[in-house]
Amino acid sequence: MNINNVPIVSVVVPMFNVEAYIVTCIDSVLEQSLRQLELILVDDGCTDNTLAIVNKYKDHRIRVISQANRGLSGARNTGIDVSRGLYVALLDADDYWASDKLKQHVKHLNSRPLVGVSYSPSLFVDEQNQLLGIGQFPKLHDISTQHVFCRNPVGNGSSPVIRRSLLEEVAYYDKGSNRYRKMYFNESLNQSEDIEFWTRIALVTQWKFEGIEVPLTFYRVNQGGLSANIERQFACWKKAVELNRDKAPAFFKRYHRLAKAYQLRYMARRAIQSNEKWLGLSLIVKALCCDMRILFQEPKRTVITLGGALLRLLPLSLYLKLERSAMHYLGKKQIS
Repeated sequence: MNINNVPIVSVVVPMFNVEAYIVTCIDSVLEQSLRQLELILVDDGCTDNTLAIVNKYKDHRIRVISQANRGLSGARNTGIDVSRGLYVALLDADDYWASDKLKQHVKHLNSRPLVGVSYSPSLFVDEQNQLLGIGQFPKLHDISTQHVFCRNPVGNGSSPVIRRSLLEEVAYYDKGSNRYRKMYFNESLNQSEDIEFWTRIALVTQWKFEGIEVPLTFYRVNQGGLSANIERQFACWKKAVELNRDKAPAFFKRYHRLAKAYQLRYMARRAIQSNEKWLGLSLIVKALCCDMRILFQEPKRTVITLGGALLRLLPLSLYLKLERSAMHYLGKKQIS
């Protein structure tokens, strides 16, 4: 194999009926300042026009892999397994990147040999790619196993760039019908697969998590995503936790309630954004009752969540007026 043809980064994009977003996603990869990459588009059983759009591209760096629908984890696993790059970057099909994202992450990883997962802050955009003035600005340095478990600093599935050697270290073969299939993400999870994966890395390897200060990921927020079934989401989170509990029983005994409180607070924020007033208030109260440490560790975000839940009980027109005033006053908001 010609070494000049070996990609530095493999970009894995799962696709399932994403015709509205896939052009923006693909273009953001092909326009990267780092040119030595491959783009692996995993057709996870698309039934819309996604493939017709993809097939119009003639760039030699694109590879399309088709499979029956396996879900997000299954599509990621397929893409990672056929990838060839020294690093693997994950990108969800409805999100997109800044043009120098991969260049900056490769520079970061090359200069930090103990870092296995490099990530960046993310800016939220709407259906028309307009910035919403909010985003995810996680902790970037000195990331502990506790922080990975409780706070998921990576933030979302379009942020990380991962060393291949790390992926091979945590890979495993499943049992039953999947016993010949190499797993990275757990395919039994419909949600919270990222949390399970990052926690597993933190528990069983010595690799470090570290972020870049500049926002390099554009994460799409749509109403469908915000109004997802919160009860189901919480059930998936609890299942993800149980999948790793036997790896470090003492660790989970110490931090499980704290992680649960942060998860409840996160879901409260989702409910507030979805205008589910009483649910948002109920969830933040449950979070505080679960573990008051969230109030002392992150007082600002916890108080803002509680305040937002209470304000949502006001008439919608008044709430929106207050929200606009707050955004004008605060400028860039940080979302956990």
